[in-house]
Amino acid sequence: MKKIYYFFLVGVLFFMGCKVDNSISNNPWKYIASQLEKLELNADNAVHVQSNGKKLVSPRSLGDSGELKMVPSSDWCSGFFPGCLWLMYEQSREERWKESAQKYTGQLADQQFNGRTHDMGFKMYCSYGNGYRLTHNPEYRNILIQSAKTLITRFNPKVGCLRSWDHHQDQWKFPVIIDNMMNLELLFWATRETGDSTYYKIAVSHAQTTIKNHFRTDYSSWHVVDYNPETGEVVQKQTHQGYADVSSWARGQAWALYGFTMVYSETKQIEFLQQAEHIAYFILNHKNMPGDLVPYWDFDAPNIPDEPRDASAAAVIASALLELSGYSSGQSATYLGKAKQILKSLTNSYRSAAGNNHGFLLDHSTGSKPHDSEVDIPLIYADYYYMESLIRLANYFD
Repeated sequence: MKKIYYFFLVGVLFFMGCKVDNSISNNPWKYIASQLEKLELNADNAVHVQSNGKKLVSPRSLGDSGELKMVPSSDWCSGFFPGCLWLMYEQSREERWKESAQKYTGQLADQQFNGRTHDMGFKMYCSYGNGYRLTHNPEYRNILIQSAKTLITRFNPKVGCLRSWDHHQDQWKFPVIIDNMMNLELLFWATRETGDSTYYKIAVSHAQTTIKNHFRTDYSSWHVVDYNPETGEVVQKQTHQGYADVSSWARGQAWALYGFTMVYSETKQIEFLQQAEHIAYFILNHKNMPGDLVPYWDFDAPNIPDEPRDASAAAVIASALLELSGYSSGQSATYLGKAKQILKSLTNSYRSAAGNNHGFLLDHSTGSKPHDSEVDIPLIYADYYYMESLIRLANYFD
């Protein structure tokens, strides 16, 4: 995509027709900075050790009583708050944000050796990846390379994918979730940095196998595909966070859209662009997509329209569409327009009131409705992809 530093975000939001609080009308990033400052202060003052002795390092959401929920470095969400701080530094170039980002990023260093998780991209690329992109710190580079080395230990050549979860071994033999597409960006980066094509080949294999087995004829995605690790054959297709095995979990569709758009950007292989466009069509034209383009937590949830929304899915979709608009030959204007509409909706109707929600930016996200976990509350990854979308909208156009 051609990169044009084109106008300030104020102008973008004005062009979008966004209504913003009078206090921030001259600079939307003033609101974001103020909220992040509050979130950082609350995180600094939060309890930092669990009863089991595990250190808590990063804010994730709110607890049942409205308290700030902090997580250890091993949590899949631990990299998003450092990522938000890096994005704030990218937008402002103020040293205070760089210092904060460095502080919270540094607390994740142990995860470069954590081979018990597939979430290296979420944790390490959102934190150290943004940090290295903006500072070229050689220590960050080394940690990212080690993180990629650790991640590929989860690759099974018989299956052709990276294993996702290690839990529920009585239920799944070799589970692969659609979310795992998001972790491939770290592997593409590692090949560019090291010249070792191993990472690239594994990422492509995972994406191709996911196209083959994760999608229905309408290009909606199952959440979990379980494989036989000895033969590579598909054992079952299910959901874990969606309404039903046959339903379309909204954030899963968002991960798929973002993931295949990213894979096309890294490979320029047309099959991945076509897949991304098919997924975009499914999302944008679904009969249960609300008019504001902020989806219900599952497109097939039984009580629509009386179901929780998922602002995090909307933020991921917006960011993906902005990227995809630069690659599509026939739908660029559509994708750009839909992304702007989503951001307008999030800004007008889903953003926390200034000073509220401990400093989180967006409200009304849904983590896992079937488990009654993090329903209709702020989630840090919603904030991350919202910020990323705003920066992409301001900085990247054809």
